[in-house]
Amino acid sequence: MPHDGRARTGVSEPRAREADASDTGSPPPVPEAVTSERALTFVGAALTAVYLPGAGNQELRLVETAGGARCEYGLPDRLPLSGDSPAAHTFRTGRPLWLTSEALASYSTGGPTPPRPETSLAALPLGTERGRLGCLVVVGDSADGFEAEQRRFLEQYADAVLAVLRTGTGRPAPSPLLSPALRSLCVGSFVITPDTGLIEADETLLELAGITPDDFDGKADTLLAHALPEDMHALMSVLEPSTQTVGRRELEFRVRRPTGEMRWLSLSCQVAAGCDGRPEQVLGVVTATSVLRQSADDVSRIQWLTAALDDAVTVRDVSRVVVTALGEPLGADRVALAELQDDRLAVTVLDPPEPAAWPQWWRSEWRSEWPDAPVSALPTLQMALRDGRMDLWSAGAALEPGLAGIGAGGLAVLPLPAKGWVAGVCLVGWDQPHEFVPEERFLLTATAALVGQALKRARAHDAEQELATMLQRSLLPRRLPELPGGTAVARYLPAKRGLQVGGDWYDVIALSEDRVALVIGDVQGHSAGAATIMGQMRTAIRAYAVEGHPPDVVVSHANRLLVGMETDLFATCCYAELDMEEGNALFVRAGHLAPLLRHPDGRTEEVQVEGGLPLGILADAEFPMTTCALAPGTVIVMVTDGLVEAVDLPLDEGMDRTRTALAGADPADPGEMADELLGELDPREDDVALLLLRYDGMKTRPIRAGWAVWRLPDAVMHARRFTARALRRWKVEEVTDAALLVVSELVTNGLVHTQGPVRVDLMLRGDRVRVSVSDCSPRSPAKPVIVDWDATGGRGLLLVEAMSESFGSVPVAGGKQVWSELVVPHCDQAHADSGPRTQRRGLP
Repeated sequence: MPHDGRARTGVSEPRAREADASDTGSPPPVPEAVTSERALTFVGAALTAVYLPGAGNQELRLVETAGGARCEYGLPDRLPLSGDSPAAHTFRTGRPLWLTSEALASYSTGGPTPPRPETSLAALPLGTERGRLGCLVVVGDSADGFEAEQRRFLEQYADAVLAVLRTGTGRPAPSPLLSPALRSLCVGSFVITPDTGLIEADETLLELAGITPDDFDGKADTLLAHALPEDMHALMSVLEPSTQTVGRRELEFRVRRPTGEMRWLSLSCQVAAGCDGRPEQVLGVVTATSVLRQSADDVSRIQWLTAALDDAVTVRDVSRVVVTALGEPLGADRVALAELQDDRLAVTVLDPPEPAAWPQWWRSEWRSEWPDAPVSALPTLQMALRDGRMDLWSAGAALEPGLAGIGAGGLAVLPLPAKGWVAGVCLVGWDQPHEFVPEERFLLTATAALVGQALKRARAHDAEQELATMLQRSLLPRRLPELPGGTAVARYLPAKRGLQVGGDWYDVIALSEDRVALVIGDVQGHSAGAATIMGQMRTAIRAYAVEGHPPDVVVSHANRLLVGMETDLFATCCYAELDMEEGNALFVRAGHLAPLLRHPDGRTEEVQVEGGLPLGILADAEFPMTTCALAPGTVIVMVTDGLVEAVDLPLDEGMDRTRTALAGADPADPGEMADELLGELDPREDDVALLLLRYDGMKTRPIRAGWAVWRLPDAVMHARRFTARALRRWKVEEVTDAALLVVSELVTNGLVHTQGPVRVDLMLRGDRVRVSVSDCSPRSPAKPVIVDWDATGGRGLLLVEAMSESFGSVPVAGGKQVWSELVVPHCDQAHADSGPRTQRRGLP
């Protein structure tokens, strides 16, 4: 965040220069606007503004700005609350926006006017979900946006502005807002003139140092008198900068207040040069070390580490904090963190990550940049883990090959204790000879204890998330089936809060060669219990569908099952059965969102499916079916409410947005189409499931013929004659002998072992003839386990299986269907295509 003195900060020549150096009177107070401007400049803020809702909550009004660049960075006085501006978006969503110059260019309104390529912007909400009172907009002077420390400070600043704003609730907005908020953060500012030794300090800085305004004479020596002698040298380099120190400087120091209390302060300053290149002014801010950044001393570093580890959730987060805390502050060349898992070490982070920076033995033995090795392979680490104490190895120490290249100039081996056991080990290595001073030993010991506890906590969190992910994956389909005449894709995104397992599910069920079922649903809640019910519902619906029940019966059975479970949860569901040959779809909806259609010409519509109650509420609920015709090229989209509804997104608006995205997506690639429909959903408030099918129509439509078998003594003969006639008409006589044998055996079994009607169905698709025999018995035919000379039955099924390319049995509504497929050698597709295309009933 470089600055060029008064030209960028808007700070005038200090009035102290006009006073005589010997003047011992109190200098006049610094205007609050000037002090605010100085402080915000050092966190990258060129202009700060507050927007509050206008009358009727239809717009945001600019009520206050701070910074010397209002004319340079013009912000609109009014912004429509429904418009596409960063402030309006933040007010609606309640989430902060951190926009670089490139990201800011994508917003049509709400930014500086005219746009500048080196400008960034931040928008922070003032309030919570229960009620947002406004928005804080900060214009930055860097194209790369705000750094992490700057973001943290600005978030605290927004909280302070909100606190001031709340004091005026029910009254006109208090004015000013920005200066009192900044004053509450205890950020002081100053301007030093090196030639005179005079300093222009605001009241906040004096309060931090323990000086009253009446006792301050405007001299830098008066402030230095309150600093500890050990820090005097560093402060003198600020008071008397050399030509080599022109630019940005940061340091920490301690002051002794009149009460005897010692306080750590953080100083950030900018040395501005005059025309001759000599230091002319020193402009800076002073704050408590917990506000701007962690200090370089051991105590404050431990404080920062404690806070950073408290925010670290995953093992990867802990690893990043360790590298930040030990790498650069200690001047280390390598930092490695490894978890202890049973008797093995699993490395979670290597810094630097390049394989060449680590011993060749690691890569040759473990064959990985991320080694996973038994502890016994490294005796030095094994001893440290066993004893639980830190080992420091100086330059030239003789270590095993696995550690020799990590710290040629010094190696610190830190076991990471965690409540009676060791969670892992941290290695810190130096290339140049390194001396371990007592203060550094204290820092390493304290760091190891803190990291061990954090690593244990993060490991438990990761294990929980891994379990949740595994549970979710086990309950959802691992892959979708390949469908004749269509392509189906699905997407599932877990919620980014709490346990990452939810109740959304989807499934694609291939019912037959030309029929497929699509189902999507959502169980109430977001927990392991909801996921369990979800798995049971998905399994039940699949089972009912495979049995051959129509859609309304499938959903009705699932509803009765959920009611019978006596759970407090209910579920919504949308079920569709598609006839891929005819292009028809039957929809059933149980409290779920209606499906969307994208027609081949790009039009989209919401299918008006008559809805029923959610599953699990009323056992006798009815679920009517809705029919819809599909043309080749039609896309069916089924979603859960996590995609189209959120706190800041009404359901109708979300459905309209999804329809717009569906109309603009390219159906050539269903996978990319699904990704475009998901859009930007981070962070997500709820899990999201999306199921999409592009109906293409079947390239080769089958030829069918059917025969209802009469229960007569010569029924098998009539079935054989029907089969022979159909095969002759289809010009596939090559399979007649095999087909007649299959028909004879299957029809005989149906007539002998079952009651009720028996039916023969023939189908020709491409080079395959499918023979199916249906009956009213749900029991599948059983092949004999042992066939010998004394056996009187069972050989028929073995003959059918031997003659068939494939053979099996599937349940259908009210019974089963036994089928056999025969390959037609040298099938003339032209002859097959010229045959009849409609399904025949009764006699051919």
